Parts: sequence; structure tokens; C-alpha cells
Amino acid sequence: MSLTYLAALAISIGGLAVLDRRLRLALFVQPARTMVTVAGAVVVFLAWDALGVGRGIFFIGDAPYLTGVRLAPQIPVEELLFLVLLTYQTLLLWRWFSRSRDARTRSAPDDGPPGGTSRAVDA
Repeated sequence: MSLTYLAALAISIGGLAVLDRRLRLALFVQPARTMVTVAGAVVVFLAWDALGVGRGIFFIGDAPYLTGVRLAPQIPVEELLFLVLLTYQTLLLWRWFSRSRDARTRSAPDDGPPGGTSRAVDA
């Protein structure tokens, strides 16, 4: 039994939370919405994992860095934290890129209609 991978995942999720708090991207702006989004994605991915295990596609194999605790046959507890990490990271990246895009759009000068120049019409 080793806590190495579990600890690495927990530290990584903690690092994402620190980054999220500093940049105010998700959890510290809309906590309920963030938790529902991450939990929903994790449930979908766990179902995907269960399907893969049932078909013999996914299996644990030789895993010296896992705790040995299982959520289900061939699904280690570390998988749950990995899926939280994966979905939380994706959500933070999406929010950060969206914010960056919105900031660029707001700061762009209005040079007239797209695709051409505007000319004043003499009356």
C-alpha cells in the first residue's frame, strides 16, 4: 500500500484550488455551480470507466503506487481523485480562456464595420 499517487493527486487538486481562488475562476465565485459541474462530469467518467472495466478494456494491472482501496473491481479510489483533477482543471482552463477572450473583445477598438472601411457620406 502506497499513498504516493493519492497524495500527488490531492496536492495537485489543492494547487488548482489555490489558483482558482487567486484568479476567481470557478469554485470561489460560484461554488454550487462548480461542484455540480465537476460532480456531474465525474459521474459520467466513472460510468465510462465501469463500462470499460466490464468490457475488459480497463484494468489495474501492476500498480505499486496505489493504496489498494477500490471503489469497484478494477477501479481504484485514486481514479475518483484523478477524475476530479481532470474535470476541475478543464473547467478552470475553460473559464480562464473565456475570460481572456472576453477581455480582448472588450478592449478592442471599434474601427467600423467588419470587412471594410467606413466612409462618411456627403449629404
